[in-house]
Amino acid sequence: MYDFIIIGAGPAGCTAAAQLAERGLKVLLVEKCRLPRYKSCSGVLIKKSMDLVRLYFGEETPLHTMCTPTDNRGMIFTNDKGKEYRFEQEGLNVWRSGFDNWLAGKAVERGAQLRDCTTAVFCEDRGEFVSVTLHGDKTYTEKARYVLDCEGVVGALKRKIMGRTDGYITTFQTFNRGNIELDSHYFYAYLQPELSQYDAWFNVKDELLVLGVSVKEPEKTEYYYEKFLSYMKKEHHLYIEEQTKAEKWLMPHIRPGCTVDYGRGRILFAGEIAGFLNPMGEGISAGMESGYQAAEAAASYFEYPEKVLEAYRDGTASLQSYMRRQWSFVGGIAETFREME
Repeated sequence: MYDFIIIGAGPAGCTAAAQLAERGLKVLLVEKCRLPRYKSCSGVLIKKSMDLVRLYFGEETPLHTMCTPTDNRGMIFTNDKGKEYRFEQEGLNVWRSGFDNWLAGKAVERGAQLRDCTTAVFCEDRGEFVSVTLHGDKTYTEKARYVLDCEGVVGALKRKIMGRTDGYITTFQTFNRGNIELDSHYFYAYLQPELSQYDAWFNVKDELLVLGVSVKEPEKTEYYYEKFLSYMKKEHHLYIEEQTKAEKWLMPHIRPGCTVDYGRGRILFAGEIAGFLNPMGEGISAGMESGYQAAEAAASYFEYPEKVLEAYRDGTASLQSYMRRQWSFVGGIAETFREME
């Protein structure tokens, strides 16, 4: 019998596992992919993320997780009217594969057990414990007093538990060799509706030009991507010599009010699968903070599960407020997101 089974070794799951293991609790962290595992992401640690790494793990983000340019100096938004907004802020440019793997290693150092290449296929709250069916080399069952689901938006377990799916945004991005007349130290977001159905973006990782669009209708991905390339060629003299990789991903479609699903009974949700996501897909800081608060609530009220969800909601009140403010700001500068204001 584990005290906690945590599903998903991203920022939310690793932060929760590290916090719980440090308290001396018996923790199993499972990850469906082989570590280090890749995740489609801008890989920008905003200052808040950097501060949370120091707070929760007691260290600076290590150099080996980073890509060049290592320092991110902020974000530059172009709204639906073509007006530019610059936000200067300290940040880091990381590869999620290296960063998440480092976080998982820190959780193991504190005492968590880690099983990668292991999928959680089903779980059931049985009152005194949760039964979790796992599949790795074989299919088997483990028991835990609590389960913390941090799979991310593509996780199938929540759909089985809740019997429903939430809305998704499809993201598509490419990595390219070439050049462009933009400062590689910034992350650029474009909110013009003619370029995407949500947002488009550009940043640089290890001299590769990353260009992406997000859409509500997946069949229109190629159309908007080509429109965005044409825009970047015209406005910033983009030149692509070679495309090295293309990838698609999903992220939650955050709606007005920024509703969060904390879980049911002894099964808790954290990170993107709970609905914690900031504008432009910044989910690292929200994942870490929600994972920590879920772990803190469950550990503090371990023998009183009826109090855990309330404590978790209270612990994330400031995070929810921050998230709403961020979405409201974007709604205030661009008609595309006006419903979020």
